[in-house]
Amino acid sequence: MTEYSQEFFDFIDKHRDDDPQKLRLKWAGKAADFDVALAITQIECRRKYARKLADTLARAHDRFIFPDTLAGEQCTSDALAAWHARLVTPGTTVTDMTAGLGIDALHIAPRAASVTAIERKPELADALEHNAAVLDVANLSVLNGDSVALLDDGKLSSDTVFIDPARRAADGGRVFSIADCQPDVTALLPAMRRCFRTLIAKLSPMLDMTQTARLLPGINALYAVGTPRECKELVAVVDLANTAEAGPALPLHAVTIDADGNASDFAFTAAEEAAAKAPTAIPAAGDYVCEPYPVILKSGAFAMFAVRFGLAKLSDNTHVYLTKELPSADIPANIYRIADVIPWQSKHLKRLSRTYPAADVAVRNFAMTADALRAKLGVRPANAASPLRILGVTTTAGERLLLILTPLAHK
Repeated sequence: MTEYSQEFFDFIDKHRDDDPQKLRLKWAGKAADFDVALAITQIECRRKYARKLADTLARAHDRFIFPDTLAGEQCTSDALAAWHARLVTPGTTVTDMTAGLGIDALHIAPRAASVTAIERKPELADALEHNAAVLDVANLSVLNGDSVALLDDGKLSSDTVFIDPARRAADGGRVFSIADCQPDVTALLPAMRRCFRTLIAKLSPMLDMTQTARLLPGINALYAVGTPRECKELVAVVDLANTAEAGPALPLHAVTIDADGNASDFAFTAAEEAAAKAPTAIPAAGDYVCEPYPVILKSGAFAMFAVRFGLAKLSDNTHVYLTKELPSADIPANIYRIADVIPWQSKHLKRLSRTYPAADVAVRNFAMTADALRAKLGVRPANAASPLRILGVTTTAGERLLLILTPLAHK
């Protein structure tokens, strides 16, 4: 494990508010008793990832090490890592096969009996070992090596294995399917079944929930996890002692984590969704519109969302939800009040921009992109003075409408 001098940390503290690029130019070619380039990297990363890793950086008391900026870019956020840790049974042993910067392992460790974090890049493994010591995480051990080779050789063993496959191809492009990620979790399942009891796999948010469940025999639960703005990932929990294929009773979860780290879990099964029937309604001024958080839509809880919260849909294929009453505060959705309902007719469209010159524009089942609709309407982007939202929708009768919405509650 690399030791860092007091001069190294003093430099970081002294220049914490300086521009990293200017520092690099100023110190280029200058000799020092410590790695100046790495010290400047710390200044850049602490600024860049201050919100993402707020809890970890605070607990590290300015001694956390980033080996490079990419490590910070690719690591899990504190909020997501804390949620991942909840999936681990307290007091069990855990192996993290793709540790990276180790944020997941560092959050899991306080809950586990012990954690073995495996990282093939020496600089990342060294940084994780240092950071675990700084954070006083005594039950985390770091192995620098190829976790897949260790698994194939039967040298790994624990109650739970956690894995976050890389989603980059050799040429640097993004990949999404489980088979294209490195390592391929499905190819590792036979060896994992010999070495572990439970698998927790972090997967691409671009994957289809139903297809993902079919690829992982023994799956116990499948989660779509994200924020009120986006779906960040899918997480599968697999009982490695079981090889049964997923059925309609598989628990599906839509987990939204807010800015304070609080998680709401909308849980249902495919069987419940198939049996649910959402009523439809025609929107009217004064109605409330609920736009579900992205993880709800990703999970496929289209009818269940309406049934669970007593809402109506615009149509079976338009996932916009209506109610005459103010929705409950815990609903996982952005809430709006309908200020106006405008038919899709030229005489109304021509004068719309005069009445509503600035607005956010979105579409749901509208046969037109949001950008195309904005161009046609000629409205400017929304601003603080005009926070309106124009939503293009299609009703159950096939009629296209523009809903003029005022935001009521964004959590």
